Amino acid sequence: MTQPRTTSAHPVEKGLRSTLLGIIANLGMVAIKALAGYFGNSYALIADAIESASDVFTSFIVWIGLQAASKKPDSNHPYGHGKAEPLTAIVVALSLIAAAIFIAIQSVEHILTPHVTPEPFTLIILVIIVLVKEGMYRYTNRVGSEIESAAVKADAWHHRSDAITSLTAAIGIAIALIGGPGYESADDWAALIASAIIVINAYRIFMPAFTEIMDAAPPSEFANEVRLIAAKVPQVQGLDKCLVRKMGFEYFVDLHIIVDGDLSVREGHDIAHAVKAEVMRQKPSVYDVLIHVEPTQP
Repeated sequence: MTQPRTTSAHPVEKGLRSTLLGIIANLGMVAIKALAGYFGNSYALIADAIESASDVFTSFIVWIGLQAASKKPDSNHPYGHGKAEPLTAIVVALSLIAAAIFIAIQSVEHILTPHVTPEPFTLIILVIIVLVKEGMYRYTNRVGSEIESAAVKADAWHHRSDAITSLTAAIGIAIALIGGPGYESADDWAALIASAIIVINAYRIFMPAFTEIMDAAPPSEFANEVRLIAAKVPQVQGLDKCLVRKMGFEYFVDLHIIVDGDLSVREGHDIAHAVKAEVMRQKPSVYDVLIHVEPTQP
């Protein structure tokens, strides 16, 4: 049979490009939020800056993970390095949880410590930040969906959690400004609520990556499409098992086909070769197909 094709660098390049854009954007956000929070008397903004700083770190981790996942198979890793990609997503999820815990602890301390009302200009900054970060989420998530990357999708959720923390901070500051004396800690409560939302998002990132690490089957539609393709190849009389697992950006398929038991070994081999070629032609994300040929029952 033909050798599996080499991994295309195109999906990786798209992922790296979106990740680099996220790193640049977050570096700017850290500076803006930290300065605005410090001079505007808003811990919610400072907490937001901390979350953005963690975004820079995790985006860099995503960058490294994508680079590792794109490496070609070698003697030590005959199936490639694709597992680096969901492992990266798990690291991102755990870092989100760590950031949320830190923000929650600091929020409680500020709630218990009286402080002045945030400055009105912080609200304007937060509204702009929400719009920018939601735009970053939509762009990065679209790229992650296109290349089927858990790590890039995790990076996208980092942008959305940043937008969420900024939105809750804006709500808290608005309450503090409208409520006046006695409502100074509203933005701290907002930061505490945001930390809980971040943990929920971390869970949403963690579970798909964890199931991929555990070689969980992709959605059944994928295997069904492979079956339909194989069934249409001439001289394939039936199908038995069809097992699919995801490895980084691509899929590996184990397929059992049924052919006429009176055919020669070479003829069975040629049919298997045709099935493999057709599946890989119609499903470009399939890296390799291992086919087992079974004879019809006498």
